[in-house]
Amino acid sequence: MPRLKSKRRSESAKRQMAERRTVVLGPQHPAEEPCRGTGRRHAVLKWPISAVTGRSHKLVLPAESPDKKFVLIVGDSHLRAIVDGFVKMPEGCLSFGVMSTPGARASQLRTEVHHAVVPRTPDVVCVLAPSNNLTASKTPCEAGVEFGLYLDAVRSRWPEVFVLDFPPRLTIEEVQQEFFRQEFHRVAARAGVKYYSIAERFPLNHTDLWSRDGVHLSDCEGMGILVQLLWAAAYQELQPPPPKPQVSPRASSPPTSSIVPRLVVKGEVIVPRRPNPFEWTIVGNGSKVDTTSGLEECTIPLNPRRFSSAVLDAMDHVVPSHLSSPSCTDVPQVTKKAKVEHRRAIASKKRVALRQAEASVVEVLKASPSSAVKEDVPDRMAVTPSLAVSAEPELGSAEAAPASALAPAVVDEVF
Repeated sequence: MPRLKSKRRSESAKRQMAERRTVVLGPQHPAEEPCRGTGRRHAVLKWPISAVTGRSHKLVLPAESPDKKFVLIVGDSHLRAIVDGFVKMPEGCLSFGVMSTPGARASQLRTEVHHAVVPRTPDVVCVLAPSNNLTASKTPCEAGVEFGLYLDAVRSRWPEVFVLDFPPRLTIEEVQQEFFRQEFHRVAARAGVKYYSIAERFPLNHTDLWSRDGVHLSDCEGMGILVQLLWAAAYQELQPPPPKPQVSPRASSPPTSSIVPRLVVKGEVIVPRRPNPFEWTIVGNGSKVDTTSGLEECTIPLNPRRFSSAVLDAMDHVVPSHLSSPSCTDVPQVTKKAKVEHRRAIASKKRVALRQAEASVVEVLKASPSSAVKEDVPDRMAVTPSLAVSAEPELGSAEAAPASALAPAVVDEVF
Protein backbone atom coordinates (compact mmCIF):
# COMPACT_ATOMS: atom_id res chain seq x y z
CA MET A 1 0.00 0.00 0.00
CA PRO A 2 2.63 2.63 0.84
CA ARG A 3 4.38 1.76 -2.37
CA LEU A 4 1.30 2.35 -4.51
CA LYS A 5 0.65 5.69 -2.79
CA SER A 6 4.16 7.01 -3.47
CA LYS A 7 3.89 5.90 -7.07
CA ARG A 8 0.72 7.86 -7.58
CA ARG A 9 2.34 10.95 -6.05
CA SER A 10 5.30 10.78 -8.40
CA GLU A 11 3.06 10.40 -11.43
CA SER A 12 1.01 13.36 -10.33
CA ALA A 13 4.13 15.50 -9.93
CA LYS A 14 5.30 14.53 -13.40
CA ARG A 15 1.97 15.58 -14.90
CA GLN A 16 2.13 18.96 -13.15
CA MET A 17 5.65 19.61 -14.42
CA ALA A 18 4.59 18.67 -17.92
CA GLU A 19 1.68 21.12 -17.77
CA ARG A 20 3.97 23.93 -16.61
CA ARG A 21 6.42 23.34 -19.44
CA THR A 22 3.69 23.36 -22.06
CA VAL A 23 3.69 26.63 -24.08
CA VAL A 24 0.34 27.69 -25.49
CA LEU A 25 0.81 28.90 -29.04
CA GLY A 26 -1.68 30.35 -31.44
CA PRO A 27 -2.61 28.80 -34.75
CA GLN A 28 0.48 28.23 -36.86
CA HIS A 29 0.36 29.64 -40.40
CA PRO A 30 2.60 28.39 -43.16
CA ALA A 31 5.33 30.73 -44.40
CA GLU A 32 4.09 33.30 -46.91
CA GLU A 33 4.88 32.24 -50.41
CA PRO A 34 6.18 34.81 -52.89
CA CYS A 35 3.52 36.53 -54.93
CA ARG A 36 2.74 34.74 -58.14
CA GLY A 37 1.24 35.98 -61.35
CA THR A 38 -1.98 34.70 -62.81
CA GLY A 39 -1.20 35.29 -66.48
CA ARG A 40 -0.20 32.76 -69.12
CA ARG A 41 3.18 32.46 -70.83
CA HIS A 42 4.22 30.29 -73.74
CA ALA A 43 6.42 27.25 -73.27
CA VAL A 44 10.13 27.96 -73.52
CA LEU A 45 11.71 26.88 -76.78
CA LYS A 46 15.25 25.65 -77.11
CA TRP A 47 17.74 28.21 -78.43
CA PRO A 48 21.33 27.86 -79.59
CA ILE A 49 24.05 28.37 -77.00
CA SER A 50 26.38 31.35 -77.41
CA ALA A 51 30.09 30.56 -77.70
CA VAL A 52 31.19 33.69 -75.81
CA THR A 53 28.85 33.59 -72.80
CA GLY A 54 27.60 29.98 -72.69
CA ARG A 55 23.97 31.14 -72.53
CA SER A 56 21.07 30.86 -74.90
CA HIS A 57 21.29 33.62 -77.44
CA LYS A 58 19.31 34.58 -80.51
CA LEU A 59 19.31 37.52 -82.93
CA VAL A 60 16.38 38.22 -85.26
CA LEU A 61 16.58 40.92 -87.96
CA PRO A 62 13.63 42.10 -90.10
CA ALA A 63 13.64 42.30 -93.85
CA GLU A 64 15.13 45.49 -95.17
CA SER A 65 12.51 48.11 -96.00
CA PRO A 66 13.52 51.49 -97.42
CA ASP A 67 10.40 53.29 -96.17
CA LYS A 68 10.81 52.14 -92.57
CA LYS A 69 13.28 53.04 -89.87
CA PHE A 70 15.28 50.17 -88.45
CA VAL A 71 15.25 49.81 -84.64
CA LEU A 72 17.41 47.24 -82.79
CA ILE A 73 16.34 46.07 -79.30
CA VAL A 74 18.95 44.48 -77.00
CA GLY A 75 17.89 42.73 -73.80
CA ASP A 76 17.36 39.59 -71.76
CA SER A 77 14.61 36.96 -71.47
CA HIS A 78 11.81 39.58 -71.48
CA LEU A 79 12.25 39.68 -75.26
CA ARG A 80 11.93 35.91 -75.76
CA ALA A 81 8.22 36.08 -76.68
CA ILE A 82 8.98 38.70 -79.39
CA VAL A 83 11.85 36.64 -80.84
CA ASP A 84 9.78 33.43 -80.94
CA GLY A 85 6.91 35.29 -82.58
CA PHE A 86 4.33 34.77 -79.83
CA VAL A 87 4.01 38.55 -79.44
CA LYS A 88 4.03 40.84 -82.47
CA MET A 89 5.40 44.34 -82.59
CA PRO A 90 2.93 47.02 -83.68
CA GLU A 91 2.84 47.82 -87.39
CA GLY A 92 3.83 51.21 -88.65
CA CYS A 93 6.76 53.16 -89.97
CA LEU A 94 9.24 51.21 -87.86
CA SER A 95 10.81 47.76 -88.28
CA PHE A 96 12.33 46.02 -85.26
CA GLY A 97 15.25 43.65 -84.83
CA VAL A 98 15.67 41.86 -81.49
CA MET A 99 18.78 40.41 -79.80
CA SER A 100 17.93 38.43 -76.66
CA THR A 101 20.15 36.60 -74.15
CA PRO A 102 17.98 35.02 -71.40
CA GLY A 103 19.46 35.04 -67.89
CA ALA A 104 22.38 37.35 -68.85
CA ARG A 105 23.57 40.15 -66.62
CA ALA A 106 25.00 43.47 -67.81
CA SER A 107 28.57 42.18 -68.22
CA GLN A 108 27.41 39.22 -70.35
CA LEU A 109 25.19 41.42 -72.50
CA ARG A 110 28.19 43.68 -73.09
CA THR A 111 30.15 40.69 -74.39
CA GLU A 112 27.33 39.69 -76.73
CA VAL A 113 27.16 43.23 -78.13
CA HIS A 114 30.87 43.17 -78.90
CA HIS A 115 30.54 39.90 -80.86
CA ALA A 116 27.16 40.55 -82.46
CA VAL A 117 27.05 40.50 -86.24
CA VAL A 118 24.57 43.08 -87.53
CA PRO A 119 24.75 43.56 -91.32
CA ARG A 120 23.25 47.07 -91.34
CA THR A 121 23.44 50.00 -89.01
CA PRO A 122 20.22 50.60 -87.08
CA ASP A 123 18.72 54.06 -86.96
CA VAL A 124 18.41 53.78 -83.19
CA VAL A 125 19.24 51.12 -80.59
CA CYS A 126 16.98 50.42 -77.60
CA VAL A 127 18.78 48.98 -74.57
CA LEU A 128 16.50 47.18 -72.12
CA ALA A 129 17.83 47.74 -68.58
CA PRO A 130 19.33 44.48 -67.24
CA SER A 131 16.84 43.10 -64.70
CA ASN A 132 18.99 40.03 -63.92
CA ASN A 133 21.39 42.28 -62.01
CA LEU A 134 18.72 42.49 -59.30
CA THR A 135 19.87 39.04 -58.16
CA ALA A 136 23.36 38.84 -59.69
CA SER A 137 24.74 42.08 -58.19
CA LYS A 138 25.19 42.54 -54.48
CA THR A 139 24.55 46.28 -54.41
CA PRO A 140 23.01 48.84 -56.75
CA CYS A 141 26.41 50.51 -57.11
CA GLU A 142 27.95 47.30 -58.42
CA ALA A 143 25.10 46.93 -60.87
CA GLY A 144 25.56 50.56 -61.92
CA VAL A 145 29.22 50.01 -62.75
CA GLU A 146 28.40 47.02 -64.95
CA PHE A 147 25.59 48.89 -66.63
CA GLY A 148 27.88 51.83 -67.40
CA LEU A 149 30.37 49.56 -69.17
CA TYR A 150 27.54 47.85 -71.03
CA LEU A 151 26.18 51.20 -72.18
CA ASP A 152 29.61 52.35 -73.37
CA ALA A 153 29.97 49.17 -75.44
CA VAL A 154 26.65 49.77 -77.17
CA ARG A 155 27.48 53.41 -77.88
CA SER A 156 30.86 52.47 -79.30
CA ARG A 157 29.12 50.47 -82.03
CA TRP A 158 25.99 52.53 -82.66
CA PRO A 159 25.72 56.25 -81.94
CA GLU A 160 21.98 56.58 -81.45
CA VAL A 161 21.03 54.84 -78.19
CA PHE A 162 18.29 55.13 -75.56
CA VAL A 163 17.41 53.03 -72.49
CA LEU A 164 14.04 51.54 -71.55
CA ASP A 165 13.45 50.60 -67.91
CA PHE A 166 13.10 46.90 -66.95
CA PRO A 167 9.63 45.57 -66.09
CA PRO A 168 9.11 45.11 -62.33
CA ARG A 169 9.06 41.72 -60.64
CA LEU A 170 6.68 40.26 -58.07
CA THR A 171 9.37 38.17 -56.36
CA ILE A 172 11.59 41.08 -55.23
CA GLU A 173 10.71 43.91 -52.91
CA GLU A 174 9.58 47.05 -54.64
CA VAL A 175 12.00 49.26 -52.67
CA GLN A 176 15.00 47.21 -53.78
CA GLN A 177 13.92 47.39 -57.40
CA GLU A 178 13.55 51.15 -57.08
CA PHE A 179 17.15 51.48 -55.86
CA PHE A 180 18.47 49.61 -58.90
CA ARG A 181 16.19 51.55 -61.19
CA GLN A 182 17.46 54.89 -59.87
CA GLU A 183 21.07 53.75 -60.22
CA PHE A 184 20.54 52.79 -63.87
CA HIS A 185 18.84 56.10 -64.52
CA ARG A 186 21.73 57.98 -62.91
CA VAL A 187 24.31 56.16 -65.05
CA ALA A 188 22.37 56.86 -68.23
CA ALA A 189 22.05 60.53 -67.36
CA ARG A 190 25.80 60.85 -66.82
CA ALA A 191 26.40 59.27 -70.24
CA GLY A 192 23.94 61.65 -71.91
CA VAL A 193 21.50 58.85 -72.82
CA LYS A 194 17.77 59.24 -72.42
CA TYR A 195 16.11 56.89 -69.93
CA TYR A 196 12.42 55.95 -70.15
CA SER A 197 10.74 54.76 -66.94
CA ILE A 198 7.90 52.25 -67.30
CA ALA A 199 7.39 50.91 -63.75
CA GLU A 200 4.18 52.88 -63.24
CA ARG A 201 2.67 51.11 -66.26
CA PHE A 202 2.73 47.78 -64.42
CA PRO A 203 0.75 48.04 -61.15
CA LEU A 204 1.73 45.24 -58.79
CA ASN A 205 -1.85 44.49 -57.77
CA HIS A 206 -2.65 43.40 -61.34
CA THR A 207 -1.21 39.92 -61.14
CA ASP A 208 -2.53 39.00 -64.59
CA LEU A 209 0.32 41.04 -66.09
CA TRP A 210 2.84 38.39 -64.95
CA SER A 211 3.17 34.69 -65.53
CA ARG A 212 3.12 32.16 -62.69
CA ASP A 213 6.82 32.60 -61.92
CA GLY A 214 6.26 36.27 -61.01
CA VAL A 215 9.30 37.32 -63.08
CA HIS A 216 8.30 37.29 -66.72
CA LEU A 217 5.34 39.11 -68.20
CA SER A 218 2.34 37.25 -69.53
CA ASP A 219 2.05 36.95 -73.30
CA CYS A 220 -1.27 38.73 -73.65
CA GLU A 221 -1.60 41.39 -70.96
CA GLY A 222 1.97 42.08 -69.81
CA MET A 223 3.84 41.77 -73.13
CA GLY A 224 1.09 43.72 -74.87
CA ILE A 225 1.95 46.75 -72.72
CA LEU A 226 5.70 46.28 -73.14
CA VAL A 227 5.65 46.23 -76.95
CA GLN A 228 3.53 49.37 -77.00
CA LEU A 229 6.07 51.14 -74.77
CA LEU A 230 8.96 49.95 -76.95
CA TRP A 231 7.31 51.27 -80.10
CA ALA A 232 6.37 54.64 -78.53
CA ALA A 233 9.87 55.24 -77.14
CA ALA A 234 11.54 54.34 -80.46
CA TYR A 235 9.17 56.56 -82.41
CA GLN A 236 9.82 59.48 -80.07
CA GLU A 237 13.59 59.05 -80.41
CA LEU A 238 13.42 59.06 -84.21
CA GLN A 239 11.39 62.25 -84.39
CA PRO A 240 13.43 65.27 -85.50
CA PRO A 241 14.12 67.71 -82.68
CA PRO A 242 11.90 70.81 -82.61
CA PRO A 243 13.46 73.88 -84.22
CA LYS A 244 15.08 76.27 -81.87
CA PRO A 245 13.34 79.63 -81.55
CA GLN A 246 15.09 82.32 -83.51
CA VAL A 247 16.48 85.00 -81.30
CA SER A 248 16.69 88.45 -82.87
CA PRO A 249 20.21 89.83 -82.72
CA ARG A 250 20.67 92.49 -80.15
CA ALA A 251 21.78 95.92 -81.17
CA SER A 252 25.46 96.36 -80.55
CA SER A 253 25.94 98.71 -77.67
CA PRO A 254 28.96 101.00 -77.48
CA PRO A 255 31.82 99.54 -75.53
CA THR A 256 31.80 100.57 -71.94
CA SER A 257 34.89 100.94 -69.85
CA SER A 258 35.28 98.58 -66.97
CA ILE A 259 36.75 101.36 -64.83
CA VAL A 260 34.09 103.22 -62.86
CA PRO A 261 35.10 106.78 -61.84
CA ARG A 262 34.95 107.55 -58.16
CA LEU A 263 33.91 110.95 -56.85
CA VAL A 264 36.05 112.26 -54.00
CA VAL A 265 34.90 115.36 -52.08
CA LYS A 266 37.61 117.41 -50.39
CA GLY A 267 37.14 120.22 -47.88
CA GLU A 268 34.46 120.95 -45.37
CA VAL A 269 31.07 119.46 -45.89
CA ILE A 270 28.29 121.99 -45.41
CA VAL A 271 25.57 120.46 -43.33
CA PRO A 272 22.15 122.01 -43.99
CA ARG A 273 20.78 123.93 -41.05
CA ARG A 274 18.16 122.12 -39.11
CA PRO A 275 14.80 123.92 -39.28
CA ASN A 276 13.33 125.47 -36.16
CA PRO A 277 10.85 122.97 -34.70
CA PHE A 278 8.69 125.81 -33.34
CA GLU A 279 8.01 127.39 -36.75
CA TRP A 280 5.05 126.56 -38.94
CA THR A 281 5.74 124.28 -41.89
CA ILE A 282 3.75 123.41 -44.99
CA VAL A 283 3.97 119.75 -45.94
CA GLY A 284 3.51 118.93 -49.60
CA ASN A 285 4.07 115.90 -51.83
CA GLY A 286 7.54 114.79 -50.83
CA SER A 287 8.65 118.29 -49.74
CA LYS A 288 8.70 120.40 -46.62
CA VAL A 289 8.89 124.21 -46.79
CA ASP A 290 9.55 126.50 -43.86
CA THR A 291 7.33 129.57 -43.62
CA THR A 292 7.80 132.54 -41.32
CA SER A 293 5.37 134.87 -43.07
CA GLY A 294 2.56 136.72 -41.32
CA LEU A 295 -0.97 137.51 -42.26
CA GLU A 296 -0.40 137.62 -46.02
CA GLU A 297 0.13 133.83 -46.02
CA CYS A 298 -2.82 133.06 -43.78
CA THR A 299 -5.50 131.11 -45.59
CA ILE A 300 -8.30 132.01 -43.09
CA PRO A 301 -10.24 135.09 -44.30
CA LEU A 302 -10.52 137.96 -41.80
CA ASN A 303 -13.96 138.89 -40.49
CA PRO A 304 -14.38 142.68 -39.85
CA ARG A 305 -17.81 142.15 -38.23
CA ARG A 306 -16.61 139.93 -35.46
CA PHE A 307 -17.24 142.66 -32.78
CA SER A 308 -20.44 144.67 -32.46
CA SER A 309 -20.49 148.48 -32.71
CA ALA A 310 -21.13 148.87 -28.96
CA VAL A 311 -18.06 146.79 -28.13
CA LEU A 312 -15.95 148.76 -30.60
CA ASP A 313 -17.12 152.09 -29.06
CA ALA A 314 -16.23 150.87 -25.59
CA MET A 315 -12.81 149.76 -26.77
CA ASP A 316 -12.25 153.10 -28.52
CA HIS A 317 -13.20 154.92 -25.33
CA VAL A 318 -10.64 152.97 -23.30
CA VAL A 319 -7.92 152.92 -25.97
CA PRO A 320 -8.44 155.76 -28.47
CA SER A 321 -7.85 154.69 -32.04
CA HIS A 322 -6.27 158.02 -33.08
CA LEU A 323 -3.19 157.22 -31.02
CA SER A 324 -0.17 155.88 -32.88
CA SER A 325 0.37 152.11 -32.72
CA PRO A 326 3.44 150.84 -30.94
CA SER A 327 6.46 150.17 -33.12
CA CYS A 328 7.09 146.73 -31.67
CA THR A 329 4.98 144.06 -33.34
CA ASP A 330 6.13 141.20 -31.16
CA VAL A 331 3.44 139.54 -29.19
CA PRO A 332 4.03 140.28 -25.48
CA GLN A 333 4.52 137.27 -23.32
CA VAL A 334 1.94 137.20 -20.58
CA THR A 335 3.27 135.92 -17.28
CA LYS A 336 0.80 134.86 -14.67
CA LYS A 337 1.44 135.89 -11.09
CA ALA A 338 0.34 134.00 -8.11
CA LYS A 339 -2.95 135.18 -6.73
CA VAL A 340 -1.63 135.13 -3.16
CA GLU A 341 1.15 137.62 -3.95
CA HIS A 342 -1.30 139.97 -5.70
CA ARG A 343 -3.62 140.04 -2.69
CA ARG A 344 -0.74 140.66 -0.33
CA ALA A 345 0.42 143.64 -2.44
CA ILE A 346 -3.07 145.18 -2.41
CA ALA A 347 -3.50 144.69 1.33
CA SER A 348 -0.12 146.25 2.13
CA LYS A 349 -0.83 149.30 -0.04
CA LYS A 350 -4.23 149.80 1.66
CA ARG A 351 -2.62 149.74 5.06
CA VAL A 352 -0.07 152.38 3.99
CA ALA A 353 -2.90 154.65 2.76
CA LEU A 354 -4.86 154.27 6.03
CA ARG A 355 -1.80 155.10 8.11
CA GLN A 356 -1.15 158.23 6.06
CA ALA A 357 -4.78 159.30 6.55
CA GLU A 358 -4.63 158.79 10.33
CA ALA A 359 -1.42 160.82 10.54
CA SER A 360 -2.96 163.71 8.62
CA VAL A 361 -6.03 163.71 10.91
CA VAL A 362 -3.87 163.90 13.99
CA GLU A 363 -1.96 166.86 12.57
CA VAL A 364 -5.22 168.68 11.74
CA LEU A 365 -6.54 168.17 15.28
CA LYS A 366 -3.36 169.46 16.79
CA ALA A 367 -3.18 172.57 14.55
CA SER A 368 -6.80 173.86 14.91
CA PRO A 369 -8.96 174.39 18.02
CA SER A 370 -12.10 172.48 18.67
CA SER A 371 -14.45 175.42 17.96
CA ALA A 372 -13.03 176.01 14.61
CA VAL A 373 -13.49 172.40 13.86
CA LYS A 374 -17.17 172.50 14.85
CA GLU A 375 -17.86 175.55 12.73
CA ASP A 376 -16.28 174.00 9.77
CA VAL A 377 -18.21 170.77 10.05
CA PRO A 378 -21.27 171.84 8.01
CA ASP A 379 -19.13 173.09 5.21
CA ARG A 380 -17.09 169.93 5.20
CA MET A 381 -20.12 167.72 5.40
CA ALA A 382 -21.17 169.10 2.10
CA VAL A 383 -18.09 167.66 0.63
CA THR A 384 -18.45 164.36 2.48
CA PRO A 385 -20.60 162.50 -0.13
CA SER A 386 -18.03 162.95 -2.79
CA LEU A 387 -15.32 161.99 -0.38
CA ALA A 388 -17.29 159.05 0.93
CA VAL A 389 -17.42 157.62 -2.56
CA SER A 390 -13.65 157.67 -2.70
CA ALA A 391 -13.23 156.43 0.85
CA GLU A 392 -12.29 153.01 -0.53
CA PRO A 393 -10.60 153.85 -3.76
CA GLU A 394 -8.87 151.48 -6.11
CA LEU A 395 -5.22 150.85 -5.87
CA GLY A 396 -4.21 153.63 -8.27
CA SER A 397 -6.50 156.30 -6.88
CA ALA A 398 -5.62 155.55 -3.22
CA GLU A 399 -1.98 156.19 -3.88
CA ALA A 400 -2.64 159.47 -5.80
CA ALA A 401 -5.10 161.04 -3.31
CA PRO A 402 -3.46 163.49 -0.81
CA ALA A 403 -3.95 163.18 2.89
CA SER A 404 -5.77 166.56 3.17
CA ALA A 405 -8.57 165.32 0.93
CA LEU A 406 -9.32 162.40 3.22
CA ALA A 407 -9.15 164.34 6.49
CA PRO A 408 -12.72 165.84 6.55
CA ALA A 409 -14.33 162.45 6.13
CA VAL A 410 -12.36 160.99 8.99
CA VAL A 411 -13.20 163.99 11.24
CA ASP A 412 -16.87 163.55 10.55
CA GLU A 413 -16.71 159.96 11.65
CA VAL A 414 -14.88 160.95 14.85
CA PHE A 415 -17.45 163.50 15.88
